[in-house]
Amino acid sequence: MSERPPIATILALGLTQIIGYGTLYYSFSILAPDMAKDLHWSSEWIFAALSVALLLGGLSAPWLGRAMDHFGAGWVMTAGSAIAATALVACAYAPGKTGFVAALIVIEVAANLVQYGAAFALLVQASPHTAQRSITYLTLIAGFASTIFWPITTLLHAHLSWQNVYLVFAGLNLLVCLPVHAWLAFGLARNTTRKQDSAKEVVEGCLGPDIRPLGFLLMVVGFSLQSLVSAAILVHMVPLLSGLGLGATAAIVGTVFGPSQVLSRFTNMVLGGNLPPLALATIASALIPGGVLILIVTAPSVVGAMAFALVFGLGSGLFSIVTGTLPLMLFGSDGYGRLQGKVMAARLIVSATAPFALAFAIVHIGTFVSLTITAVLGAFAVVAFLSIAHLQRRAPSLVQKASL
Repeated sequence: MSERPPIATILALGLTQIIGYGTLYYSFSILAPDMAKDLHWSSEWIFAALSVALLLGGLSAPWLGRAMDHFGAGWVMTAGSAIAATALVACAYAPGKTGFVAALIVIEVAANLVQYGAAFALLVQASPHTAQRSITYLTLIAGFASTIFWPITTLLHAHLSWQNVYLVFAGLNLLVCLPVHAWLAFGLARNTTRKQDSAKEVVEGCLGPDIRPLGFLLMVVGFSLQSLVSAAILVHMVPLLSGLGLGATAAIVGTVFGPSQVLSRFTNMVLGGNLPPLALATIASALIPGGVLILIVTAPSVVGAMAFALVFGLGSGLFSIVTGTLPLMLFGSDGYGRLQGKVMAARLIVSATAPFALAFAIVHIGTFVSLTITAVLGAFAVVAFLSIAHLQRRAPSLVQKASL
């Protein structure tokens, strides 16, 4: 009889993921114009500061991953909530540009402590054999973070300064997320103690030791290329559409993109139980550049833009799932936190530099050529995941069901 996913843990993490992504990520674009005004910066410099913060946050991810394995993901997330609240307060009270950037860097480090990478590690540590299903359920709930926090941030900012909005968000991290994460950490510690007298619960990876280094490299390349395309396109969505003669459709694209992410996660939860993570990763890696290709071929068609948003959103929704489930399938649950830290570092570094690279390319070689290069780079992710499948077939591996 198969184990049941820890529903209470998933629901608790779903709440903290919505708050974590909403307060530390999605709110920034809405508050950025007033941040720039108060700091006497252009909007470009504010987003450049965010890119630096994301880059430095990415560099800290491997160390954070090791901390998850050593101390437990629950305690790391508890500390992350406290650090996030403190950093939001520091950002609100920053006396100048230097203090603001320093606080923003700490916010991005804290984000790595409380968002998907840490939450996935907690689910693996709580119940390795149900973790793949648990991650799917969690991403379905957390997929509503932008839908919830974009209007909440806008509403708050209509009555409060950006500094006071950040103080409200600090309160959410301190008074809601921190107690929830502490509760999860205590529960995980009790479960670990209870299992000490029995055999250690471990999920074995399906790649043999001799091919794991190459498999890991291919996986990181695939994930990084997907992150490159996603980050570049999403940050520049409006100017890209304008450059293709579709500026007026930006709002329509936004209404299609968000629900399509949730749709892909829900469809996978209901119908994709028999699809292994490697197959899902390959599908996602085809959908993301496929959506960009649709935009290139159909612009300036409004129908084409909507098709782009749908396909791109479906791929993006699946991508967030496989970043948690594929490492577990390929390499197992032992040392999962350290593995996630390395993967997060590569993805975040690429995500931080991709928007600038695409902006530079658009200015110097044009929108169509830039998008074509982006789509081709994204397509190489398909090659990376197919190569992992080829490795599985060629080399001896541990026998394990791909869908738990």
